[in-house]
Amino acid sequence: MRAARFHTAHDIRIEDVPEPAISAPDELLLEVALCGICGTDLHEYTAGPIVTPVDPHPLTGATLPQILGHEFSARVREVGPAVRGARVGDRVSVMPAIVCGHCWACRHGKANLCSNFAATGLSAATGGLAPWAVVKDYQVAVLPAELTDEDGALVEPAAVAGYGLERARVEGGDTVLVTGAGPVGALSALYADAVGAGLVIIVEPNPRRAARARALDVGPVLDPSEDLDEAIAELTAGVGVDVVAECSGTSAGLGLAVRTTRPAGRIVQTGLHTRPATLDAMLLAQKDLDLYGSWCFRTTDWPRIIRMIARGSYPVRKVLTSVVALDDVVTQGFDALVDPAGDQLKVLVRPGDGAPERLSEAASARPPAGGAPAGTAVEERTSV
Repeated sequence: MRAARFHTAHDIRIEDVPEPAISAPDELLLEVALCGICGTDLHEYTAGPIVTPVDPHPLTGATLPQILGHEFSARVREVGPAVRGARVGDRVSVMPAIVCGHCWACRHGKANLCSNFAATGLSAATGGLAPWAVVKDYQVAVLPAELTDEDGALVEPAAVAGYGLERARVEGGDTVLVTGAGPVGALSALYADAVGAGLVIIVEPNPRRAARARALDVGPVLDPSEDLDEAIAELTAGVGVDVVAECSGTSAGLGLAVRTTRPAGRIVQTGLHTRPATLDAMLLAQKDLDLYGSWCFRTTDWPRIIRMIARGSYPVRKVLTSVVALDDVVTQGFDALVDPAGDQLKVLVRPGDGAPERLSEAASARPPAGGAPAGTAVEERTSV
């Protein structure tokens, strides 16, 4: 099969690799429908390897080159005998975290902080930027009929955005500032709106992305060329904001957060910094602020996020700007997204020919609870 593999910075190649197969009773073989390009993928592309493993990963054994893609929706084509979460023919969204289940974090319900954390599409044998992937049973959540494959591929970044704001204890009626209107920033604004924020303010310097942020229709979008401190003071009657989701990953964004958050307010650092940041620690102390880190998502959040999308309260498809073919993933995906003047927000990739809209009778016939025997394919693979 053809797959997008990361070798080193600015070196992603579309290469022929063997098709994966399930090898454990709790694994599923998935036909990938759509896969998003994440900010983490972009960091790897511009400055990596960062989290992609140069040496064999202690949990998965994976090493470079790595098939990328950890935000994806798929159809189940084969299941092992121990699989309980999905059946052949189901459409699923993939929770990409691979965890050990034994370390302190895993045993205390914080699997996103697993000491041996790995991820499908970053430090595993397979990824979503290929037609086929193999994952564990705990990594899939079945999509209801009302969700599209696009929705399913957006659950992962939607969960990242939601987790960040939950870390900052966002509440209905809060005034929320979002710094940076990239995909996670835009989804953070949508999440704040979904949970009843009284006012959502977005700051974005790129005029094209700012225009897309205005199209979200959740609140005012400010340009950093303005006096942001004055503009935010005016919007909040001089009090400041209750919560900041810092999604730019810049010292400027973090500095703005500290200056414009009200006394005893909350800031969550959702955007990733690729270099050390500067911070006015005296002002942080004087204002008695809470500053939270945020890493990934709760690994159990997929059903909750899926339900929010299905109910229409979290319209994640608003951040989608284009869908491209695998062969165009570098030029129309990665290069377009790292362009500082670009207008792309969230790019999805269709790795294969795509599964048919209506599954064949054989594929839609569900096996008994517990799945089919290991290696059983209820329908033949489509050509890729």
